[in-house]
Amino acid sequence: MRVAFFIPVIAAALFSASPMLAQTRPDHDHAAPQHWSFEGALGNFDLAAVQRGYLVYEQVCSSCHGMKHVQFRDLEGMGLDAEAVKSIASGYQIQEGRDLSGALKYRHGLPDDAFPTPVKPAGVPEGVVPPDQSRLTVVYPGGPDRIYALLTGYGPAPAGVTLPSGQLYNRFASGRVIAMKPPLRGGEVHYPDGTSATVEQEARDVTTFLAWVAQPHLVDRHRTGVRVLVYLLCLAILLFILKRRIWSNVE
Repeated sequence: MRVAFFIPVIAAALFSASPMLAQTRPDHDHAAPQHWSFEGALGNFDLAAVQRGYLVYEQVCSSCHGMKHVQFRDLEGMGLDAEAVKSIASGYQIQEGRDLSGALKYRHGLPDDAFPTPVKPAGVPEGVVPPDQSRLTVVYPGGPDRIYALLTGYGPAPAGVTLPSGQLYNRFASGRVIAMKPPLRGGEVHYPDGTSATVEQEARDVTTFLAWVAQPHLVDRHRTGVRVLVYLLCLAILLFILKRRIWSNVE
């Protein structure tokens, strides 16, 4: 009798909860886990990949995306010398107030300047603001795996799917639609080390660069953590030996 009473109650509860369960389903495909050299407690950055990723950012991404929390001088951390950094900085125009007529004034960049944000990137739809990439890998849901998947996830929309005007299909984007055109086509970046510049390689390299930009001191923190663990282990062994010696004659 009691079982017969609860069956319709449970069915009604499941029926009422089904819309909420449907709403909680992800609105994009899950990015497959990738192997990154900087992951894990002993992870470190492949500086060759970081430098290649910078070339992708400079030649492809910087036309729309800035890095306001990164100074040109920070590039020395990926193996560039001061003269190379100075040359890179001077290639950027930095806004510096207005002149007497009210027009914007610009000057060549200096090593202490931050990467500027493009005022109005060409080809970007009205009302769309390209995100700053300074901390993208640590604030973007899914992190490096999803960024890599997003860069390589463009494709034709499935049958029956109508895309909004100005939107493209990308199964890893929120809602599976995105306003950004495919930034990587393969071959548009020349790698001095001879690495083949496929779409997948460029996506992996620029993701590695953005991860380094977001956490430039990651390797130092890992090293400090290892030293602390070794210190604590030695301290624990020493305390154990002292305890055995001090209490060995106590009955």
